[in-house]
Amino acid sequence: MTDLTKLTLAEARDGLVAKKFSATELTQAFIKAIDAANPHLNAYVLTTPEHALAQAKTSDERLAKGEARPLEGLPIGNKDLFCTYGIRTTACSRILDDFKPRYEATVGQNLWDAGAVMLGKLNNDEFAMGSSNETSAFGPVVNPWRRTRGGKVDNTKLVPGGSSGGSSAAVSANLCLGATATDTGGSIRQPAALTGTVGIKPTYGRCSRWGIVAFASSLDQAGPIAKTVRDSAIMLRHMAGYDPKDSTCVDMPVPNYEAEVARGVKGLRVGVPKEYRVDGMSAEVDALWQKGIAWLKDAGATIHDISLPHTKYALPAYYIVAPAECSSNLARYDGVRYGLRVPGKDLIDTYEATREAGFGKEVKRRVLIGTYVLSAGYYDAYYLKAQKVRTLIKRDFDNAWSDVDVVLTPTTPSPAFGFGEKAGDPIAMYLEDIFTVTVNMAGLPGISVPAGLSGEGTPMGLQLIGKPFDEGTLFRAAQVIENAAGRFPVPERWWA
Repeated sequence: MTDLTKLTLAEARDGLVAKKFSATELTQAFIKAIDAANPHLNAYVLTTPEHALAQAKTSDERLAKGEARPLEGLPIGNKDLFCTYGIRTTACSRILDDFKPRYEATVGQNLWDAGAVMLGKLNNDEFAMGSSNETSAFGPVVNPWRRTRGGKVDNTKLVPGGSSGGSSAAVSANLCLGATATDTGGSIRQPAALTGTVGIKPTYGRCSRWGIVAFASSLDQAGPIAKTVRDSAIMLRHMAGYDPKDSTCVDMPVPNYEAEVARGVKGLRVGVPKEYRVDGMSAEVDALWQKGIAWLKDAGATIHDISLPHTKYALPAYYIVAPAECSSNLARYDGVRYGLRVPGKDLIDTYEATREAGFGKEVKRRVLIGTYVLSAGYYDAYYLKAQKVRTLIKRDFDNAWSDVDVVLTPTTPSPAFGFGEKAGDPIAMYLEDIFTVTVNMAGLPGISVPAGLSGEGTPMGLQLIGKPFDEGTLFRAAQVIENAAGRFPVPERWWA
């Protein structure tokens, strides 16, 4: 039998309906693959094989009756930021200890209601704070890709990007058909770019945030990481939707994104912002960008130079807004109501001991930054000013939409890097998000598509940014890039 784990989500869906294999067989194939790979890649922090097989059995019963739901029997991974009923959810932090929610995140519930099978919880940077998945309490995730130098494979372990590094690594290594992820400043798109997968961050409000462990509430948004553009379109359609439990979730119909994929881009206006040509961007990233421009032009799109003048302020403004909201959201972890508790001599001592033991270095760093910018005397100077800059960034895009339909940029300034190469320099790590944070600051949709390989044979991605709630156009343009670049499967399963 064909290796079922190498199928795309769309291929697996069609194979199940055609009865070429069962949901149980498909799920068992992924469980076996996870057992072999996870000790080496650390993509899953918790596997749920019994739960998955029970869901697969139900799917087989429905398939036999001709009552298949849209995602019937399709095994996916679930980022550990999504609460799962009765199943440990920690946001990859010690402070949540053995927390088992008594509720299901709306995005997850939407997927299970559509028939998807959950294989387990995926690793992420602690509370989604990071760009390399090195800050997880469960240890770092290893990118399934490896560099080639001088014609020889370099065994240096590479990061898979972050915070959704477990999601991107699992999809890239064929340990699930697709995965849930979240994006606060690039945490879907950046890891997708570093692992040769497709990741879309939808418009703020398109997917419910209810049941997702909060990092920065005005920036966080759920989305999928998948093997192909079509797969990501299928997943997003069933993740999105109105949720009255989330006041920021927009009540509007969710289109059939899969139908958009094949529509092409003839007549589409593509903007190329001059401000994204930043100092330090490698020549191969710039060359990839030029390729993307040529591919879209050859497919019938028109190319337009545009200006987004406040882009240079996006990263510093983001690293004021996000830590400020992080500081507020993480104040709830006090060792009293749930999670880790380290007893102290009094209440304040208990708070301090619990947070000292429970939070990692990067989380502490961001809490301290956030508390500082919100403190008396600094709120107006920092936080309020950053929010004004955020408005200007959004206004730049609003002005651009009169001339273009989508914007094309690189996703990351460089390919995947090795463990520890940037972890000791927070500024270098924060610069990983230089091309992605504007999308979150403006609340826009953005997608990363694999577009080429670096000189060392590792993936690089291109990013498309769209108008609010116009994810369909992003899928159209992304499919053109995927068609031109081809897919980049992992060269070998070195962990086997």
